[in-house]
Parts: sequence; structure tokens; C-alpha cells
Amino acid sequence: MNGPAELLRDFVNTYDVEGDTDELASPAELALWLRERALISDADRAVDDDWALAVNLREGLRSALRHNHSRDAAPEAMTAELDAALAALPMRITLVNGSPESQPLTTGAARGLGLVAAAILAAHADGGWPRLKVCNEGTCQWAFIDSSKNRSRSWCSMRVCGNRTKTRAYRARRQQGAARPS
Repeated sequence: MNGPAELLRDFVNTYDVEGDTDELASPAELALWLRERALISDADRAVDDDWALAVNLREGLRSALRHNHSRDAAPEAMTAELDAALAALPMRITLVNGSPESQPLTTGAARGLGLVAAAILAAHADGGWPRLKVCNEGTCQWAFIDSSKNRSRSWCSMRVCGNRTKTRAYRARRQQGAARPS
């Protein structure tokens, strides 16, 4: 498995805002996603409550990642949705090889979601959290890891979303200029 930032990015990207497609459209699909990442066992299943919790966790994370575009944003910036999802996942802190780790206290799909939530702490610990962002293009909202040196990247893709945004701004400026009387 990749690092915690990659897990969080992939989890947020299970819903494609632009295409309105959801990899986690049912409890069975949630269980499959968690199983493919070795977060639950082959015998574990997800139920409707797990699925609802996963959607809240995912969308709460998406909202929280919007705050990572500003270095001035409070690191604890959290949406009510994310806070509620995290509160529904009982966790405990343990020491593993002298380092604190968060461990879910549940089983099944809820445990897998707890491991996703634990990745938030791990991403903070390894410095990956501030680099996790969602695309500033309003129609996109795709999560990405900002690998730029100064963490200034705004879009998931400059070629697509950056170009859309810049073209829209250019057209608005031209239209504004044409509307002014000479």
C-alpha cells in the first residue's frame, strides 16, 4: 500500500464530482474498495450504516482538503461532516515501536474506515497532510497531492482545470473591457 496521503487522496476520489460517478455507490462496493486495499478481510461485509459513514467521511475530508490551499488556514480546520464521521469511529492511541498510532476499536467495514481516519494522523505526522488538496476548479474537486516545491498548486491538472479557469478569467476580462464605453 502507498502512504497515508495517497490512501486519503484515493478515498476522496472515489466520488468524481465532474462525472457524478461513485465507486462507493453501495455497501458492497465500499467493502470491495476496502478489501482491495487490505483494510478489511475477505470475510468482512459493509452495511448501510457503514456506507453512510463512508460517504460522510469522504465528503468531510474533501471539505477539509479545501483548507489546505491557504497556508494561513488553521490546521485544525474541520467541517461538521468530518467531525461527525470521525466521532462515529471509536479509536484508541497506542505506542508501536515508540511511536503513537491510532487504532480502530471496531471490526468489519467500520474498522476499515477507522484505518482511513487513522491515515489523517499519519499524514499529519509524515508531513503529507498540507500537500493534500482538492482542485480549485469548482466543477472538478478532484483530490491531489501538491508536489510543487512551495505547495502553491491549485488544480489537479494545469492542462485541463487550470486552463479552464484561466480561459474563463480571460473571457471575463475581455467581456468587461468590451462593455466599457470609450
